[in-house]
Amino acid sequence: MRAERLGTTFRGYLAAAICVSLSGQTVWGQAPEADIAAQRPTASVFIRPYRAVTVPPVRLVNSPRLKDLLRAGKIYLTAQDAIALAIENDIDLESARYNPLIDQWSLERYEAGGALPGVPSGSAQAGSVASGQGVLGSQSAAGIGGGGGNSSTGGTVGAQITQIGPVTPTLDPVFQSVTTFAHLSLPQPDTVASVIPNLIEKTRSFNESISQGLITGGQVSLSYSDSYLNENAPSDILNPTSSTSLSISVRHNFLQGFGTAVNARNITVAKSTVSMDNLTFKSQVISVVGNVLSLYYALVADYQDIRAKESALAVAQRFYEDNKKQVQIGTMAPLDVITAEAQVASSQQDLIGSQTTLEQQQLELKNLLSRNGLADPVVSEADIIPLDRIDVPEQENMPPIKELVATALANRPDLANEKSNLANLKISNLGTANALLPTLDGIASASSQGLSGSPRTVPVRGEAPTGTSSGAIPPGFAACPASVAPKGTLCEVPDPYFVGGIGTALGQMIRRNFPSESAGGFIVPTLRNRQAQSDYGIDQLTYRQSELQNTRDLNQLVVDVSNQVTAVQQARVRYAAAVKSRVLEQQLLDAEQKKFSLGASTTELVVQQQRDLATAQSTEVAALAAYSNARVALNQTVGTTLQVNNVSLQEAITGHVGRSSTLPSSLPAQP
Repeated sequence: MRAERLGTTFRGYLAAAICVSLSGQTVWGQAPEADIAAQRPTASVFIRPYRAVTVPPVRLVNSPRLKDLLRAGKIYLTAQDAIALAIENDIDLESARYNPLIDQWSLERYEAGGALPGVPSGSAQAGSVASGQGVLGSQSAAGIGGGGGNSSTGGTVGAQITQIGPVTPTLDPVFQSVTTFAHLSLPQPDTVASVIPNLIEKTRSFNESISQGLITGGQVSLSYSDSYLNENAPSDILNPTSSTSLSISVRHNFLQGFGTAVNARNITVAKSTVSMDNLTFKSQVISVVGNVLSLYYALVADYQDIRAKESALAVAQRFYEDNKKQVQIGTMAPLDVITAEAQVASSQQDLIGSQTTLEQQQLELKNLLSRNGLADPVVSEADIIPLDRIDVPEQENMPPIKELVATALANRPDLANEKSNLANLKISNLGTANALLPTLDGIASASSQGLSGSPRTVPVRGEAPTGTSSGAIPPGFAACPASVAPKGTLCEVPDPYFVGGIGTALGQMIRRNFPSESAGGFIVPTLRNRQAQSDYGIDQLTYRQSELQNTRDLNQLVVDVSNQVTAVQQARVRYAAAVKSRVLEQQLLDAEQKKFSLGASTTELVVQQQRDLATAQSTEVAALAAYSNARVALNQTVGTTLQVNNVSLQEAITGHVGRSSTLPSSLPAQP
């Protein structure tokens, strides 16, 4: 029992030593992440790797800023406040904040290496004994299958997964411990070895191993096994026995799968993806800010359009009322009143159309500024009152096209991402290039065994061994005790070196009394190798195609910047022309009304002039909105949307804008 306790204690210390010796991994410090980040478990170091991370629930509550801007059922917004609300509450931006966190975990997954090794089955170990140990071990060593014995080929390490190019070795150390207890009753058709027809065995098997992949393309494994056997075979001169073994093996690739660059390609790409996360998120923020500004200034234009439609309706209503009075006093034909009344109805219809457009724009903007959309009745029923106006300068003082293109190249995150994606694609292609090589692996191993057991005297069956010339008993034999066999019978006795408990076997193993070494290699060339060549060809052609697409996008950038500059300039000229046209139409209407009051004009001409003025007013509003959209599009094309609108990327990442929103003391009822 003491020997068994010694063996158990040794196995525990050895397993711990193996884990410590091969499990040293670099742990990189990480900065505190946002509230949505998954939190690692805080259990002890032995339990922590097997606990799931805690992922906070999604944030579905609006920021307090929205309530601060709400007054008497109206939401008063400046353009900056609208941008701040979108950054804090937009669902698309909140979803995009998860991408860097996912990429961080993906990087950690790639740093752990490729396919996990197979875990040996405990049932396969049941009843297995070391070669040469007991009857079954002797039969196994002699190449004879014992009756009913289990035959196991052992577990596999480094199982393959489907992937183009070599699979990165598992870089996290994997510890395996298999313990089995068995009671076997095995019929013996040939009793030469066992002497008895029913061989009964009690076995205990302990197998511990740890394997560590190498980023250069290899794997190191350290294994310890301890096998205990107690059987009823009278032919055993050692029974029960303990067999121990300690081995280390190294396997390494030298052609396919060799080298840090090819095995770390996924890690390199994952790190590059993490470094690109800010650029990707910046693209999302630019898109959201551009969308907010377009909706906000469209809302400003809608309010101006409604004021113009209300003004046109008021003019038409006054003209209709005046004509109706003249009909009542008999100075005008009733038909003229009908014409004026038709213009009132037309103006009312135009006003209703503009009001519907305004409501639709408000719904879109509310959905962008509120995390729960229109589910909040307070937000749903509130009107948005924009506090800013669209300013159109007399002249556009823009830098030259060449300077704007340089600014776009320096600021556009999508172009920077394209460049990084090309580099990542080139790194990924290392796998298909390396897969062209044949497999050439080198294998080396060293092991040490030990064997011990309790001595037994076994009478010699058949012809007794011949003694020496002096009549002495040969080594390995002794006179049998009277309690075992008749006097004069020789008994087989074990070598005293193997007599003892498990401590004896461990001593032999540690002293390397029975060492074994082996080294070898194998090469597996693929005839024709069409699969690897096809994969490499596809990857290289895809890379060339991506290069052309990147060049096309760079060429298109010059065209886009030029077109956007032209669009801004033309929009400003169109707005100036629309303002002048509206002023002239107003003057024409005033003149036509004076002529009508003097009897020098007709109702049809006045109504027609009212329609022309309404059209000019709508054209002016449309030109104003077009100019605003052109400026927003130019900033997006050049990549200066965030700088122009004072948006902090770091605040967008965290989802909290530090600037507080304050409303003016005097709030307008209408914009």
